[in-house]
Amino acid sequence: MIQLNNKIYTCPVDVTLGFIGGKWKLLILSHLNIFEKKSYAEIRNNLPGISEKMLSQQLKELERDSLIDKNILSLKPYRVEYFLSGDGKSLSPLYEFISSWGIKHLKKHGIDYLQDQHLYK
Repeated sequence: MIQLNNKIYTCPVDVTLGFIGGKWKLLILSHLNIFEKKSYAEIRNNLPGISEKMLSQQLKELERDSLIDKNILSLKPYRVEYFLSGDGKSLSPLYEFISSWGIKHLKKHGIDYLQDQHLYK
């Protein structure tokens, strides 16, 4: 067993999943990997189905775990932009692999995402 930050993990994969596990975190990270900097609203608009509460929670956890950082653009109205930290960027081969695998899988099922990506957000 591995103990890190008062949590017990079974193996290195478990450690990684502890930071990026779940549907939303990996989508947020890969989105920031592609677009570099995005506001809260831009992230929310590209994640249909996520609630305001869930997005806020996921962003806070990613920031706490040092995978993303934010710049405060203004206090009134409160505006921030999020971007990958050094640790978040170090996972870019993972984001690229998962995206590449998804594109190949879609193509295998008759969906050419690369050709038709203008149809998607």
